[in-house]
Amino acid sequence: MFVLFEEAGKYLGGRVLSEAEASAQVELDTGKRLKVKSAHIVLRFEKPAPAELIVEARALAATMDLDLAWEFAAEGEFGFADLAADYFQANPTQAQQAAALFALFEAPHYFRRAGKGRFKKAPAEIVQQALAAIEKKKQVLAQIAEWATQLVAGECPAPVREQLYKILFKPDKNAPEYKAVVEASRTAQRAPLELLERAGAIDSAYQFHWKRFLFENFPKGTAFPALAAPPIADDLPLAEGVQAFSIDDSQTTEIDDALSVQGLGTGTVTVGVHIAAPGLAFAPGTPLDQVARARMSTVYMPGHKITMLPDAVVQTYTLLDGGDRPAVSLYARYDEATLELQGTETKIERVPIVANLRHDQLDSVITQAWLEDASVPGADAPAIVTTLRDPLMFLFRLAKTLKAQREVVRGKPENFNRPDYNFRLVGNEGEPEGSEQVQISTRQRGAPLDLIVSEAMILANSTWGSWLGELGVPGLYRSQASLAPGIKVRMGTRALPHAGLGVKSYAWSTSPLRRYTDLVNQWQIIAAARHGKTAALAAPFKPKDADLFSILSGFDAAYSTYNAYQGGMERFWTLKYLAQQGITELTATVIKDLPNGALVRADTLPLVFPVAGQQERGAHLRVKLGEIDEIALDVHGTVLERLDALVDDAALDDGAGEDDEEVAGPIAIAVDLSDSEAGTENTPG
Repeated sequence: MFVLFEEAGKYLGGRVLSEAEASAQVELDTGKRLKVKSAHIVLRFEKPAPAELIVEARALAATMDLDLAWEFAAEGEFGFADLAADYFQANPTQAQQAAALFALFEAPHYFRRAGKGRFKKAPAEIVQQALAAIEKKKQVLAQIAEWATQLVAGECPAPVREQLYKILFKPDKNAPEYKAVVEASRTAQRAPLELLERAGAIDSAYQFHWKRFLFENFPKGTAFPALAAPPIADDLPLAEGVQAFSIDDSQTTEIDDALSVQGLGTGTVTVGVHIAAPGLAFAPGTPLDQVARARMSTVYMPGHKITMLPDAVVQTYTLLDGGDRPAVSLYARYDEATLELQGTETKIERVPIVANLRHDQLDSVITQAWLEDASVPGADAPAIVTTLRDPLMFLFRLAKTLKAQREVVRGKPENFNRPDYNFRLVGNEGEPEGSEQVQISTRQRGAPLDLIVSEAMILANSTWGSWLGELGVPGLYRSQASLAPGIKVRMGTRALPHAGLGVKSYAWSTSPLRRYTDLVNQWQIIAAARHGKTAALAAPFKPKDADLFSILSGFDAAYSTYNAYQGGMERFWTLKYLAQQGITELTATVIKDLPNGALVRADTLPLVFPVAGQQERGAHLRVKLGEIDEIALDVHGTVLERLDALVDDAALDDGAGEDDEEVAGPIAIAVDLSDSEAGTENTPG
């Protein structure tokens, strides 16, 4: 005897070897033996063989009209044999009964299961809904197939183009657009990004990088809510005798810091570091704070930036010249002859800003010789610069001394071997489009004005950081345990040494208009200035404040992301510059060995790229450039010749110490649309 039985959601057939009251021993055609419960056996028959019966029954089931079967079925619970009798004939054959069973079992939208071999009709409205869903699924599958065919043929359907960044970087794997790309990628045997690029889904390389960045970091856009800049309620005293000036580049609108010098010729000189004070106007938890905390920092890129705060708010608190501006001021008193520090004081006040100096316009005027020798004339120096010559000369002398003192702590000098590169997009009146003509100029790091500003900011950040630590007021610090290889700058809430800068502690506090850490620290500094030894009780953030750790984590992630994007866009415009200028060869220096080649740094451009073939670190080479990939931000080189002797390690390394990051290779876009979510990876060479 043969039986048809249900096993793990499937119907199988076999020969009965033995049978007890509640079960039977059944042998399948494969020879496998199973113990089958009697309740699971739905049909017994003598012939034909089980395999033949199942094949015949499935073929017959495929011809059944389910709508008609649903009409014929009884209103209550019924068995499959009952339906076979109604649908086929009064005495249905074994194959007809099995066909009815298979049809009922595999049509849950028409018939609900009520037990082994027993069913019940689904309500008419449920049937209609299910049929509509099945038809919709068929249409979706047909649409997926059509889109996939278009992609393989080199055409990008509009819905796929609209979902491009979601498909590549945060895919919904159930979306038809995503499935179409997967199917087309498999059919064409191309990587999804290559497939989409060939199909015209990417309008331009620049827009690809820009829109991807917005998609991942500003999904709701970069517009600000309508928020007014609140006035500073405090009646701040005016800083007496202060004539402060800022030093920035011409594109800077968030003027956070200014400097002043008093007491020249008296034996004691007071240097003022004055920081814009948005922290006096709004507090943590207010709408403006929520905006700043959501962004964490201004995002910089060639030709454009996304500010942390609305422009109207920035303009309210920026240290623009021509008026008295609210500021948190650090005053450091020095012996005029020896430059020994005699004491510091922090004040909250209004500071007269007499000038906004722009170093890109004045670097050629305010030179080291001009600052060190009063007899050197200032060629074409503006009147305000001539007026400020004595303060600038003292600040330059002080900056050199402070730098030398830090280098003693560091254990080695800071070497500014590489210049800063400035990008200018010609014809760019707003957000870049990617087709602008790019100009790249250099400014040597450590130039006099640059040194004056950097040392003043290090002074303020280290002094305030140590002060907060002494008062027990937590802040957001940057620290580095040592200059040993692999020891990186870290962020924390404790005042720890920063070996890279050679200071006891370092709390970013001098850019509250563009960095959220600085704004948080400013709130803490204001509390310290107002409450002194009891500041820990009055400060907005208390020791071990969970919110402070949350801010630290959020800032660290956002700042790293923004820096990576800035580096990527500088690399994009450098590659664009190569193409626009028709540059096919460069001189470069080997900075790192690679498994199958070497990593080199161009001598005159901000570009690091790989070359084929093993090369010794420090080797100076002439390199021929290969094809530029503006999507992957990639270019490879071939060594043409070795130019001269090795460059020593001191010249290769840049001892800046604080966040000396480098975009050292292409951005590799790794997209796996078959097994896991798509994503990107910034790979530093």
